Amino acid sequence: MSRTNYIVTYDISNPKRLRKVFRACKDYGMHLQLSVFECDLTAAEKIDFESRLRGLISSDEDQVLFIALGPSESRGERIITALGQSYIRVDPPCYVA
Repeated sequence: MSRTNYIVTYDISNPKRLRKVFRACKDYGMHLQLSVFECDLTAAEKIDFESRLRGLISSDEDQVLFIALGPSESRGERIITALGQSYIRVDPPCYVA
């Protein structure tokens, strides 16, 4: 079963929907920064994830982006560099107010 690595990022206009989208993303990936997650998904998992998100967002007000980075098997080591403040891995628990 092949897996693809994605960056998933979102812009949600309502705080209640934002919390729900955040929790859904935590179920599918690793929290990198505010509204940015890295997700390693099979095709079926991506369909499930997208379906779950469609039920949480307002298609008129919100946006979720899936940025495909390619096959997980050939990804290699993930290297994150930062400009400005240093990147600090966000370890659970992480709460959105």
